[in-house]
Amino acid sequence: MSAGTYTPRPGAAPLPRMIAAQTALETRMLLRNGEQLLLTVVIPALLLVLFSAVDVVDTGAGEPVDFLAPGVLALAVMSTAFTGQAIATGFERRYGVLKRLGASPLPRWALMTAKTFAVLVTEVLQIVLLTVIAFALGWSPQGNPFAVLLLLVLGTAAFSGLGLLMAGTLKAEATLAAANLVFLLLLVGGGVIVPLEKFPDAAQSVLGLLPIAALSDGLRDVLQHGASTPWGDLGILAGWAAAGLGAAARFFRWE
Repeated sequence: MSAGTYTPRPGAAPLPRMIAAQTALETRMLLRNGEQLLLTVVIPALLLVLFSAVDVVDTGAGEPVDFLAPGVLALAVMSTAFTGQAIATGFERRYGVLKRLGASPLPRWALMTAKTFAVLVTEVLQIVLLTVIAFALGWSPQGNPFAVLLLLVLGTAAFSGLGLLMAGTLKAEATLAAANLVFLLLLVGGGVIVPLEKFPDAAQSVLGLLPIAALSDGLRDVLQHGASTPWGDLGILAGWAAAGLGAAARFFRWE
C-alpha cells in the first residue's frame, strides 16, 4: 500500500459541482414548502380550470382557455421567480443562512446562480403541468416557440431581480407581506385573468408597462394570435430585468 493513500485532501469541490449540488438543494427546499407549492402550482392551476370552465370574465372571441393559458403561464413565472424566491430568500437572510453560505467556498454569485437554476427547474415543472391541463381544456396554441422561450427567460430574469431586491433590502416579515400583496395586485391588474382592455384608457397605459402585463401580453400575442416576435413586450421585460438585477446586485444585503 503506497504512503498517503488515505491522507485527507481538504478543499472545495469544483465550482460546477458546487453549483449543481446547491441547485439540487434549493430545488428540493422549494418543492417541499407547502406555501410555495400553493403559490407556484395550486393557485395557477385552479385559476386556469375555474375561469376556463366558468364564464366569469369576458375574454373576447374564441375559447376562454386560449386567452387564459398564456396569462396563467406568466403568473406561474411570477409566483416562482418573484413571490416564492423573495419570501424564501428573505427568511434565509433573517435566519443567517445566507451569511453562513457566504462564508463557504461557494462564491456568492454562484449561490445566486444556483437559486436561479432552481427557479428555472421549478418553472419547467410548472409549465409542463399547466400545459397538460390547458390541452385537456381544449387549448390550441400557435406561434414561434423560440419567442415563447425568450419571453419566459426575460420574464424570469425580471421577476427574479425584483424578488432578490425585495428580499435583500426589507425585513423578512415585510418581504412576506409585500410579496403576497404585489402578487395579488398584479394578478388582478396585470392582464392575467382580466383583459387590460377592461380598464380605463389612462390605467391601460400604465398597467401595460408592468412586467406581468408585458409577459402576459407577449405570450398571448404569440400563442393565441400567432405573432412572430413581440419586440415591444420583450423590450419592457429586458428593461425590468436590467433594472431589477442591477439594483439587486447593488443594494442586496447578506445580513
